[in-house]
Amino acid sequence: MDTLLMPRAEPPLAGAPAPAAAATLPTPADPAALNRHIDEACVQACRTIAPAWPLDRAIAVNPHWQRIDRSLRGVAARMAVLGDIRVLPPRGRLREAWTSGRIRRADLDQALAQLPAAQHAGIDATAAVAALDETPALPRLPLLIDVLDDDPQGHTRLSWRQAIAHQVSQVCAAYFDRQQADWQPERTGGLYAFWRDTLTHDHGIGRLMGLPDIARGLAALPATRADAERWALRRLGLPQECWADYLEAVLLTVNGWASWCAYLAWEARLRGDGDAHLRDLLAIRLAWGAVLLECREDAQTQQAFAALQVEWERAAELLRQAEDMLLVDEVWQLAYDLGYQRELAQRLAAVAPRPVDMAPPAEAQAVFCIDVRSEPLRRAIESVSPAVQTLGFAGFFGLPLAYTPLATAARRPQLPGLLAPSLEVHERIAASAADLGPQGDALQEPARQARQRRFAQLDQWEAGRRWPHAAFSFVEAAGLGYLGKLAQWLRPRPAARHRLDGAGLAPRYRHVCRPVITGLDRAAQIDLAARVLQAMGLDRDMAPLVLLVGHGSQSANNPQAAALDCGACCGQSGEVNARALARLLNDPEVQNGLRGRGIPVPEGTAFVAALHNTTTDEVEGFDLDLLHDAARERWSRLRAVFDQAGDQARRLRAAAFGLDPRAPRGALLDQLRRRANDGAQTRPEWGLAGNAAFLIAPRARSRGAVLEGRAFLHDYDAANDPDGRLLETLMTAPMLVTHWINWQYHASTCDPQRLGSGNKLLHNVVGGRIGVFEGNGGDLRIGLARQSLHDGSRWLHEPLRLTVLIDAPAAAIERVMDRHTVVRQLVDHGWLHLWRFGDDGGFARYGDGRWHDVAAGPAAGGRRP
Repeated sequence: MDTLLMPRAEPPLAGAPAPAAAATLPTPADPAALNRHIDEACVQACRTIAPAWPLDRAIAVNPHWQRIDRSLRGVAARMAVLGDIRVLPPRGRLREAWTSGRIRRADLDQALAQLPAAQHAGIDATAAVAALDETPALPRLPLLIDVLDDDPQGHTRLSWRQAIAHQVSQVCAAYFDRQQADWQPERTGGLYAFWRDTLTHDHGIGRLMGLPDIARGLAALPATRADAERWALRRLGLPQECWADYLEAVLLTVNGWASWCAYLAWEARLRGDGDAHLRDLLAIRLAWGAVLLECREDAQTQQAFAALQVEWERAAELLRQAEDMLLVDEVWQLAYDLGYQRELAQRLAAVAPRPVDMAPPAEAQAVFCIDVRSEPLRRAIESVSPAVQTLGFAGFFGLPLAYTPLATAARRPQLPGLLAPSLEVHERIAASAADLGPQGDALQEPARQARQRRFAQLDQWEAGRRWPHAAFSFVEAAGLGYLGKLAQWLRPRPAARHRLDGAGLAPRYRHVCRPVITGLDRAAQIDLAARVLQAMGLDRDMAPLVLLVGHGSQSANNPQAAALDCGACCGQSGEVNARALARLLNDPEVQNGLRGRGIPVPEGTAFVAALHNTTTDEVEGFDLDLLHDAARERWSRLRAVFDQAGDQARRLRAAAFGLDPRAPRGALLDQLRRRANDGAQTRPEWGLAGNAAFLIAPRARSRGAVLEGRAFLHDYDAANDPDGRLLETLMTAPMLVTHWINWQYHASTCDPQRLGSGNKLLHNVVGGRIGVFEGNGGDLRIGLARQSLHDGSRWLHEPLRLTVLIDAPAAAIERVMDRHTVVRQLVDHGWLHLWRFGDDGGFARYGDGRWHDVAAGPAAGGRRP
């Protein structure tokens, strides 16, 4: 298997079932065994937390990823009972879909027919509709801090759950911040030791929580994490079979910081290391309950403690009860999905693939990222110029890169978070192609020195703003200098996208600073080029001009800006990958080597790196001065195609922003640019809202279909993949990435309070890059802001599970599922839908271990572009 295009055989934290805790409690005479079982329960609880990437490397993640070894309804029950978290769509949202006709009676009937459990439970259409007007009273298991709290409603103070979450969150913010604060604390003992020291010196926490005797509880705190876990869990006296569940519920009270710690562990595993921060956080949060128990010794406390033990003895029963209560919600989730699938099948069935021999030869090929925002622009380009063939491929272009900007020690990953970078890209000053070689070495040092001087000046300026002793003098010195920035906020300019990677470069170097893959000899370069072209399907029928179109977004004053760039590139735009690959493929010696490998690269073929600005639908080319004359001429002709196609795409999107789609071309573009440059704009674009399908198929299967910017499109031709290796790559890498994206949007919509990041207007950045608080405290927020999902009047995203539609033999698809547990779990446990194109022009869905024919529904109306 191609290691450059595949994740590891067993991705870290891949959702494999955790080992169950022992069923019997070891006797006190065997303390070593007891400690071992406590450790196993802690490991099992920590294994349930999915990672959350930092702001500058934002990757969409399924927050339930570590639980995919369970059924969707089973996870929904666990999250409700253990953490009061909603997984399935709220019934009010489903009621709207039902009354509006978005979900039809045929969809509901089909959902009931596909779920035998609903039939066995006696749920029919009448009962399902009646349930939409009910609010299910799902059971909830309390934690020790809940039963001990004598003012849980917060009438006189914060509830202990709120106060503890705030205190732990503030400690984590101070501990993990390595960038924002100039004065850094001592952290040598680890997170648990840092928290213990901070808490014992916090003389206000007892008053805040209404605990004047808190010092007694703090004095009992063990000095180490392991001792704290054992002390707290023994004090609880809960049945051993529910230890892991209780610990998971404890972590869910600080799920944001737990997700950050899980990210640190994920990154450590990619490096082959370990990380203990999540265990430290669990010990901290667990110890808080034991501290409160030490502070309270009255009869009421003993009664509450006994009640906690009784409730948790019923944990398994309550989880089963919740799962039964959520069966009707699972029915409606499926009906919601089926309503979209009906529309998708109808749209795809309406476009018959054109025979290959009837397709005219392409004058240019444009390889776009599979991102759903590329679909409307690709459709527009094809309608403007049928001679331009568009293709879909993962936005990192198969290059597992780490990027180091000129004159810096930074090393930024440019690939999916499932992978670790194995190739290095460095920037090089090159006025011509010849300067990319050793003969251009003399140009590098002056540029490095110039950039370092600019960085030093910027550091001094920033220090003048931050340090207390300089604050007043800075304001006086800056004076009117800030009026220019203020004016840009009050009246944003229609300026084009600004390249952040050019920061600190002198103007004379910016247009000649180019990313180049380093550390590969010629044979390795040819191997890499061949693998990438074969994966793209460009190892045959190559056009004279091939565009590698990455994508990036444009926004101002937006801490979550990276979430709008390419999630497949660790939250970065695709510019670096596209430019590095184009440079490699344009090398004459590499092209000769490819021809020697049997890949017919026509003489004069040129590769052009470009970027699709998803905020304004503009296409920008890079390194055009390095192209030969014929390639530049072809690019010039394409400019008119991109301009017209971009205008079409902008008009389709205008109404979603409250803009007039009939405005003149230039005026509409200016309006979108001004939105992008407006520091007060909370909705610069809609990102991937609406995503619902992933097509792994030749473009001929979808060309001409209006998919409304809701489908990821990855080109794949099974006829050129006889052994199924490429299909395996696509189902274990891009399919997982699209699933993560789909479920981040799903989760942020279904439970915006716990799995979304709240109101963007209230965001405060934590640690420079870690994440955001909503306001000045509480847990670290993960997921998407409400403004990325809701336009102020209605939700723009429908919480649908991803429908993956593959054009490949059934046996080939099943072989991939048999080889990869994660893929099998996603399909069998209901986390996504798996379809294939049928041989007779129809469709088939996979379920219950076999394929079922799908009947095409009636024609569907439009939704959003």
